[in-house]
Amino acid sequence: MTAYEKPSMDIAGVEALLKNHYGKQVQEVSMVSGGNLSAVFFFKHEERPYVIRFNELKGAFETERFISELLASQGVPYPRMLALSKIGDLSYSISERMEGGMLADLTEEQRAGLIPDLIHQISVMNHVDVGSTTGFGWLDASGSGRYSSWQEYITLFYQEDQTGTFWEGWHDLFKTTCLEKDVFEECYARLMTFSGYNAPHRHFVHNDCHAWNTLSDGLKITGIIDANPVYGDFMIDISLAAGILPPAHNLIQAFRDYQEQQGIAFPNFNERLLGAYYYKGLDGLRFYAKMGRNRDYDAAKSFLLNLTN
Repeated sequence: MTAYEKPSMDIAGVEALLKNHYGKQVQEVSMVSGGNLSAVFFFKHEERPYVIRFNELKGAFETERFISELLASQGVPYPRMLALSKIGDLSYSISERMEGGMLADLTEEQRAGLIPDLIHQISVMNHVDVGSTTGFGWLDASGSGRYSSWQEYITLFYQEDQTGTFWEGWHDLFKTTCLEKDVFEECYARLMTFSGYNAPHRHFVHNDCHAWNTLSDGLKITGIIDANPVYGDFMIDISLAAGILPPAHNLIQAFRDYQEQQGIAFPNFNERLLGAYYYKGLDGLRFYAKMGRNRDYDAAKSFLLNLTN
């Protein structure tokens, strides 16, 4: 299995598509570096900034409109989707562009100064009202989870048969990449041990909540972008956001203190945190292997195997 390559688009093609979409020329089209699955471009139309993304995976962006409305309507600084269409085999979406740059580009001192607002914004996102939806795991186009329980979701997420998804044929990675079957199976067994503690909790989970998907103008958090959302335990986002700053800042404890002040209880805190680490870490192992990121794979493997309760 070769590493996944995101769609290839050039600026001239994007300009032509946007001119056809708006009926007039747009301005300042530029390619955005980064992004693992989508080709991303910034542009302006009538002096307002927007983002257009292209993805070739089946069902790409189908739930994005629901997500953007759910979050933006409840005070989360998340970009609203304004258009969703196709060009050939590619899906594309047009969304608002949030102010600010990536949190990852700020200094450690600047990021540390944003801790209170960072914790507040992520906590608001995790506790939006999802009472009109049902289910766990990946969201469908209507906004409900596709699985009846958290355990069903993670079991199917890691099964061998992933036909029609990004992970189709992923067991080949054991033969063709650095992915080690014994390591994967050990971490999977640990996931099954601790996931029961996550299972009762159902919240909106961004599921990719790191410094490259969080925006700031240096004074406040201005946006949270590119959710890969599931319904599950918000500890998943806390475990990811903790990596925004070195361990000495103890972001996990800061999240716990803030949310307890808001009246949010944390039963089985340590076990839920371990369940979150193994859930995301296991997916990280196979992702890094598929993308040929061997150094990241080694770091993730070391972290997971050295976790203790």
